[in-house]
Amino acid sequence: MTFFPSLEGFETTRQTLHKYSNAMGVVPRAYGIAHPKWWHISLKVRSSGLTTDNVPLPDGGALSLRMDLRQHQIVLQVSNGDTAVFDMTAGLTGTQMGDEILTAVRDVGLPGPFAREKFESDDPRSYDPEMAGCYFTTLVNANTAFTRHQYAISGETGPVQLWPHGFDLACEWFGARVETYEEHGEVQEFPSQINLGFYPGNESAAPYFYSNPWPFEADVLLKQPLPDGASCHTEGWEGSIFPYAALVNDDNALERLQTFAKAVYDAASPTLLA
Repeated sequence: MTFFPSLEGFETTRQTLHKYSNAMGVVPRAYGIAHPKWWHISLKVRSSGLTTDNVPLPDGGALSLRMDLRQHQIVLQVSNGDTAVFDMTAGLTGTQMGDEILTAVRDVGLPGPFAREKFESDDPRSYDPEMAGCYFTTLVNANTAFTRHQYAISGETGPVQLWPHGFDLACEWFGARVETYEEHGEVQEFPSQINLGFYPGNESAAPYFYSNPWPFEADVLLKQPLPDGASCHTEGWEGSIFPYAALVNDDNALERLQTFAKAVYDAASPTLLA
């Protein structure tokens, strides 16, 4: 069973999907039911693709947007049955795809304004359906592994969700410890947490799974053993990395990924309690 297929050659398609996901994400950003942790702007992994949460319409009903990575379409679905379909293989730029989506959204009663800077780009876009399918297989199985991990641990967790801005799939565990800091003259409070995620790479970085506890207690965590293939990461952000390549075409990939997640949780969670 191929849980995590090779993503070699995915980068140009990844860039296209990243821009298109941002074009989808501006709709719930503007009109979704706001969540205090911004979960309303994310996309969720479903068997039919990546979907937004329902966005209420002014006259009742709701719409959602789905990125179908099997049929290679973005689908706008309205609860009254209306649909609009946008072809991801058509070579549309980020700006063009965003314009098409937002025209359809305005037609059902949501006029904006929208955060167009999130998706606007006139760079040419290419799309490889085969690579998109491999990526979707990865998302579905990463979502499974992350969900199993969450159900096996104690404490509050957030949903597994894909963030359009960073294009990483991630979930959070929240500790009892609370950190405060001052920003713009206001004292902000944030719960301690452990983020578990998958980043599909970019032009300069190969795909990887990650876990980054916050706050990161380096004196404790840098001394803890990690599963074979995983390593600590301290440049730019602090946590652990498990290279995606280590799990490609591995029949035991899900178990190895869950072992990695549990190892970080077991080491970090005691440091994040009140």
